[in-house]
Amino acid sequence: MSKERIIFCDFDGTITVNDNIVAIMKHFNPEGWEGIVERIVTQQISIREGVGAMFALLPTSRKSEIVDYAINNATIRDGFEEFVSYCKEQGITLLITSGGIDFFIYPLLRSFAIPDDHIYCNASSFEGETIEILWPNPCDAHCQTDCGMCKTSIIRSYDPERYERIIIGDSITDFEGAKLVDTIFARSHLIERCDQLGYAYHPFETFFDIIKQLEAEPVK
Repeated sequence: MSKERIIFCDFDGTITVNDNIVAIMKHFNPEGWEGIVERIVTQQISIREGVGAMFALLPTSRKSEIVDYAINNATIRDGFEEFVSYCKEQGITLLITSGGIDFFIYPLLRSFAIPDDHIYCNASSFEGETIEILWPNPCDAHCQTDCGMCKTSIIRSYDPERYERIIIGDSITDFEGAKLVDTIFARSHLIERCDQLGYAYHPFETFFDIIKQLEAEPVK
């Protein structure tokens, strides 16, 4: 019997054209955010530590501005609506696995009718003076990278004997997950890392590229 396909799809820079967290920081420009990004990229600090520190620079008094900017300035990548429909038609489980934040991910995905329990992301609290990021999907015993939203924990929860596991991503949050799956769809920084590690991958620019490749490949 062939395996069931399951897709773990990143959000920022993958479903959306730009990285929404970086876009928020650039727009509101709190002092010190660029240094935090640099330390995340160079892996001096963990993703969880860095993302939490960046949002702690933003006052909750500007909540409405921040939320409105995040939602209104995000662009969905071409073909995503068709990709969601394709997955439903083919019986492919589509999970959104994102290091992004609930206050922009849920509103931006609402029109695509993706079930809430298929969306994994970080949460947020606006109760204090600055934005606090919450971490409902922490690393399991097999991951020591302090991801914040641990994609590898979610991937490991799906038996590789039953599922053909597929990842779609672009950045540092997808590096560890790419090591576990059968098929990688990559762009941007994930392409660079796959090249460094010698991993096979399919490059993509739109979700139409992904549909075409999935149609061309038999289920493993």
